[in-house]
Amino acid sequence: MPDLSVVVTDAKGRRLGAAGLARWMAAHAPARARGDLTIALVSDTAMRRLNRTYRRKDYATDVLSFAHAEARRGGETRKARILGDIVIATGVARRQARAQRHPIATELRILALHGLLHLLGYDHEKDQGEMRRAEDRLRRRAGLPAGLIARAPRRSPP
Repeated sequence: MPDLSVVVTDAKGRRLGAAGLARWMAAHAPARARGDLTIALVSDTAMRRLNRTYRRKDYATDVLSFAHAEARRGGETRKARILGDIVIATGVARRQARAQRHPIATELRILALHGLLHLLGYDHEKDQGEMRRAEDRLRRRAGLPAGLIARAPRRSPP
């Protein structure tokens, strides 16, 4: 069994013909990323609803990560550990790809990698740069341009 099994779906859980993204993620994920992972490609409207429900922010963000309860507890399921779900807003991704002047496939990879790091316990809003360093290392290894954290304006400390 592969270390990481990735499925790409739409908002209703139907498998999409985006096997390239699934294969890419499985090939470029960090070694400790093991188990089952779903990447859902959804509309901006669906993402806005999720962001409002789970983060109390009323806009469509680019990527959200939802760790599976078993993964949060470090437990194992019968066949494999379930890492969780990564949700990507396709409209936001398309606009970001255009702004960065690269293909949508590249942007989806950047977003999926960022989401995976969150599932692995990284949090760029709270850590001391660990997630940024991990994202930079992984994206360079995978031949990707600047990651999400590197593209975001740095916040001044309060």
